[in-house]
Amino acid sequence: MATHDKNDLTRREFVASTGAAVLAVTYAHVQGARAETGDTPKRPNLVVLVTDDQRWDAMSCTGNRFIKTPNMDRLAEEGVLFENHFCTTSICMAGRATIFTGMYTRNHGVDDFSLPLPEARYAHSYPARLREAGYRMGFIGKWGLGGALPKDRFDFFEGFTGQGRYFREIDGKTVHLTRLMGDQIIEFLEGSSADQPFCLSVSFKAPHVQDSDPRQYLYDPAFEGLYADVTMPTPKTAAPKYFEVLPEFIRKSEGRTRWKTRFPTPEKFQESLKGYYRLIAGVDMALGRLLDALEGLGLDNKTVIVFTSDNGLYLGAHGLAGKWLMHEESIRLPLIVRDPRLPKNMQGRRRDEMTLSIDIAPTLLDMAGLDRPPCMQGRSLGPLLERRGVDWRQEWFYEHHFTAGGRIPESEGIRTRTWKYIRYINQEPLHEELYDLKHDPLEEHNLARDPNHQGKLNALRERWRIWHAHLAAFDPDAPTPWTDPGT
Repeated sequence: MATHDKNDLTRREFVASTGAAVLAVTYAHVQGARAETGDTPKRPNLVVLVTDDQRWDAMSCTGNRFIKTPNMDRLAEEGVLFENHFCTTSICMAGRATIFTGMYTRNHGVDDFSLPLPEARYAHSYPARLREAGYRMGFIGKWGLGGALPKDRFDFFEGFTGQGRYFREIDGKTVHLTRLMGDQIIEFLEGSSADQPFCLSVSFKAPHVQDSDPRQYLYDPAFEGLYADVTMPTPKTAAPKYFEVLPEFIRKSEGRTRWKTRFPTPEKFQESLKGYYRLIAGVDMALGRLLDALEGLGLDNKTVIVFTSDNGLYLGAHGLAGKWLMHEESIRLPLIVRDPRLPKNMQGRRRDEMTLSIDIAPTLLDMAGLDRPPCMQGRSLGPLLERRGVDWRQEWFYEHHFTAGGRIPESEGIRTRTWKYIRYINQEPLHEELYDLKHDPLEEHNLARDPNHQGKLNALRERWRIWHAHLAAFDPDAPTPWTDPGT
């Protein structure tokens, strides 16, 4: 196993200000337009890195004035930043199954921590399809699904079950998990061959809390001084008046229970948020090591990097912690795709289309020159990366059905570019929320009972019914490909 070298330790001051999650990818069908040196492979290497609970604004390139993320910012400068990227279910096991399969939760079936990915779904996942196509497959980190670890389905496997632990004893020394995963990334890259393309998936535990530890955010001690002299601002909607207007079933839900652990006092809020940002700094350090290793091995111009997370996080907004519900803090994620084969005038761009976690698997297959299976419900991001004109989605469906024994309310909804409809499906009486995101981006004013907005409410109710029925009727094992309702 690789160990930390002297060069890694000298990067601390630079690396201590960083954060996010990454997915690295390249695709074949545009190689002629992108190759400036003429040596771009027909089947590029793919590296997929995913953080846990990182929301879209936990990086400086998306406007956060407090967090420092130089390596992620570098990705945005050299790639394409997707400013409106979302998960379709905000919880880790469902979100990771969605990333693997490109499918909505109700269709891949993983809506509980105990459930493995069904064999029929795994057969069409990007790890399975790419291995069939001859890729050297690697996986590092949090597997996130139930069942036995699939060690025999990867050529290099350093995954773990459950949440994992942040600190491990190795050769008599205590090592932070994120730093160890950085070592494993280097080990995988150094074992690769120029004669075989590879796909490496890295699934970080960071910046997730350690649920069983009262300190919650257990960061690498190397980052102890980071943000020490900064007072982090509290979210506007953390004020009691925003929590008090929520229905009782949300005020008594798991999100409020966890708020009492993470954000009950101003002092605990500062401790938790700084710990969260410091965990992201550790991920950014691993990202920096990845970038250096790709360059040192001559792979940097053959590997595209895509950066994302599995779901967002409240961080005290609306008086809540955790995720699960459909507010923006919970569902909106980072996504950056850095393809070094893009011409310089196509790097450093931003796209505002609504991209989804279901888009990652079809994008990876597209980059490898493979057809999208009919069961995949996402779309390749290739046309958006290439700046081609494309008729992109204008709405999408959200669902969350894991209840944690009744502590999390089930919800579904519709998100358009400017409106959001939320439906708590098992509540009696029915509770709905309607937000005008253009004029109310913080979701302060629920318009569902406003007589001036009943037309919009009824229209989005109908869209919910259509999507619900369409998803329920879809057969992933049939040869008929998925199409979004109304397209």
